[in-house]
This record gives sequence, C-alpha cells and structure tokens, in this order.
Amino acid sequence: MPVELTKPLSWKTAQGDEATVLAELQPNIVKPHVRDHLSVLFVRFDDAREARGFLCALAGLMKSAKEHLVEVETFKVAHARGTPYVGVGLSRTGYDALGIATAPADPSFRRGMRDALTREKLADPPRSSWDVAYRDRVDAVVLVGADTDAALTARRNEVLRLVPDSVTVLGEETGLYRVNERGEGIEHFGYVDGRSQPLFLTEDIDAEKHTTDGINEWDPAAPLGQVLVSDPAAPDPSVHFGSYFVFRKLEQNVRRFKQAESDLADALGLTGDDRERAGAMLVGRFEDGTPVTSNSGPGSHSPVGNDFSYDSDDLGQKCPFHAHIRKTNPRGSGGFEDPAEERGHLMARRGQTYGERSDDPNGDEPISARPTGGVGLLFMAFNSDLGDQFEFTQQIWANNTEFPRVPEGTKPPGLDLVIGQGPRAETTYAPSWGRNGATPADPAAQAVTMKGGEYFFMPSLAFLRNL
Repeated sequence: MPVELTKPLSWKTAQGDEATVLAELQPNIVKPHVRDHLSVLFVRFDDAREARGFLCALAGLMKSAKEHLVEVETFKVAHARGTPYVGVGLSRTGYDALGIATAPADPSFRRGMRDALTREKLADPPRSSWDVAYRDRVDAVVLVGADTDAALTARRNEVLRLVPDSVTVLGEETGLYRVNERGEGIEHFGYVDGRSQPLFLTEDIDAEKHTTDGINEWDPAAPLGQVLVSDPAAPDPSVHFGSYFVFRKLEQNVRRFKQAESDLADALGLTGDDRERAGAMLVGRFEDGTPVTSNSGPGSHSPVGNDFSYDSDDLGQKCPFHAHIRKTNPRGSGGFEDPAEERGHLMARRGQTYGERSDDPNGDEPISARPTGGVGLLFMAFNSDLGDQFEFTQQIWANNTEFPRVPEGTKPPGLDLVIGQGPRAETTYAPSWGRNGATPADPAAQAVTMKGGEYFFMPSLAFLRNL
C-alpha cells in the first residue's frame, strides 16, 4: 500500500511501500535507539569519489529502522542484546562536496547553522565562540551508539578503519547516558529528560495508553509526515525517506543553575521541602519528572507522568508561563494558534548528555561542588521542516518574551529561562502553589551555552548504498 504520511504507522503490520520505507530508513528517527554510550564524529570531504566510497562502505555497518524495531521486540521477549547503532547525516556542504545536485530543499538546511541569518534568528552566540570543530565547514556526521563501552569502541574502530585520507575527522563528541535512582534518563541539572515525545508508531502509542498514566489529556500521536520527508537523491523517493537532523552542543553551568534555584526559593520565601518547587517552576517539572502544573511537590510514579494539560492553570499559578516545558510544548495553551497547528511544531528529540562529573546530580552536595562547565547536552532532534519545528521552537517559543499569550494585565512571560537566548527581564511567580499572587524575582542567569552545531539530512539506506 502507498505510504500514508498523515497518520502514525503500524510497523508490525506494515506491507508494500510502508514496509519498504522501514527497510530503507535509518533507525533512531521514528523511534529512539537507546544507547548508553555514544560517539559523534564530524567529518569533511576533500575528494568526492573517495567520500562516496566511504559512505557506501558505512552503509554496510548500518541497520534499518525495521531491524532496530525487531531487535527491540526481541529484547522484550528474550532480553537479547541489540547490535550497535550507526547513523549518517549530510550537511548541505556535504551534498556539494559529493557532487550531488538534488540535495534536500529545506531553506534552513541549505543555509546551515553557521549562516549569519540562522544565528540571528536563533540568537546564537558568534561563531568565533563555538568549539573549533563547528566553526567552519562540516560535511557529515556519523553517530555510533552501543549499550556497552566495549561494543561502542569496537564499532567506532570499524568506522574509523573505513576513513580514507581525503576524509578529515574534524572533531568528536562522546555521550554517556545518565540515570536517576529509578533508572530514568536525566540531564545535568538533575531533571528527568525526554519524557514527552511525539510518537509515530501505533505500537508506541498503544504502550503509552496502556502502560503509563494514559493519553486522555495529552495524546502523543503524531503523523509520519512530522518527521519523514522523501529522500530526493535516492533511487525511489516515493519509498525512500529521510529526516532533517539538528545537532547542537549545549554546555550546562550546573553551579549557576542550582544557584538560580536557591535564589528563587529565597525570593519567594520557600522553606523546607517546598524549596524544590523553585526549580520545578523554572523547568515545569520536579527533578523526578512530576509536572508542577499537576502536583505541588515531587512524587510521580514511574514511568514519569505525561498525561496533563494546562487547562486548569490558565493563570500560571502552578506552572509559570515561562517554565521550560510550557514554553517548548504549550499543549494547546499557547494562544496564538489552533492546538493542532501547535502540535505540528514538535520535534523527535534524541539528546544525550556528555561530560564527566564527580558529584551526584540529584544529591545534596553544596552548590559550590557543582560543575561550571565541561558537561552538557548533545541536543539532537529529527524534523520534517527545520523552520517550522526546531527553529520555530527556539525563536517563536523559547526566545519570544511574549509567548505564550497571557491574560490581560499579566506580566509578559519572558524567555524560557533554561534554553532561551537573549536579554532576561524580571519574572514573577505565585509564591503559593495554585493561589493568586505575583511576586517579582530576578531572572535566572543563562546557564546553557550553545557551543556549536549544524543541520544535517539523514538519508535513506538506499541512497548510501547507491553512491
């Protein structure tokens, strides 16, 4: 049957063209490929013929989305360990270096992240402040992931043995999955991360419905067309698909953020266990993932709850309008678009933490013991439209001081105080959960710094094999 992009896909019953899509699609796009250990290699091509040969050889180390999904199902039944993951993406300059004229047409992809217009749109820091590997042309990214360090090292070495002299490895990032005491993934500020995702497979939607807190308030179902686009340079673009891939290295100043939490708790007069709510009002969730719009304190059951909206908090008395997750997923409450249009901006996030630290992110160590740099998030996300998804989220939501729309007479929300980039104005908070009051407080200082990145297109396996 033809590929239907206006709805989710059932991978177990996919036939015809839909089955071909999964057989030729890279993994990690329609479903996350879990990997505790990750290597991200950035490369430049100086010889088109050798670069094509390198990518074609890499295809021999890669598995398809269908193979990945079968591995996941096998693990559920027999706990059989999956195989390492290899992913490949090309930038616009990568297509140029390969001599391929039919590159993906997305305008943001063609400009690239280093472009002055892109940096102005996103309020990114100057290129001169980026890590060296990202300041100039990056033609491709190669991701290698595995569940053990030994498996990662072995597959990474296989990849490097394929690299000819004309392909330069410009830099490498190393990711290491971090978890809390319940085994749930966290980022370096200590908060559960990656819980709310658009789901493109009916099997995953059913699992969310039946094995979590449900999907009555927030249905995560998303159409395939929100993450997949035809691969224009593949042998058959009608069944060969890819996705636009955003990579950004985001360094986290943990000490600064934890100081902001403490300062906010002091400004609001929060005492005892209620001091934890200060951080929750910046993020939108407590460290354990409990949504602050639903609960005044932590205590969410595993898995972290996600079936909530902001319908009962239209005045921002529980979750402030500028809280990170409210700014980047307003759940129909943004006030400027129809809820269905709002949902269309969501991305498939696939981030991974990086950097070593000796302290426990969820421990009681003093603020002075927290790292000020060298740790952070390798932000990665798949999109079908970079301008309408990633760039929209950063520019129109996170960086926009007037988003979301608030009741008349209410102070504008200001920036997303976690990832927002730009001048930070005074903020206000309800000091008591769910009650009236607007206590002013100094804004949290910027604790996340963008250190470089690029836009890539993750092409179909058929494209790579046929180079």
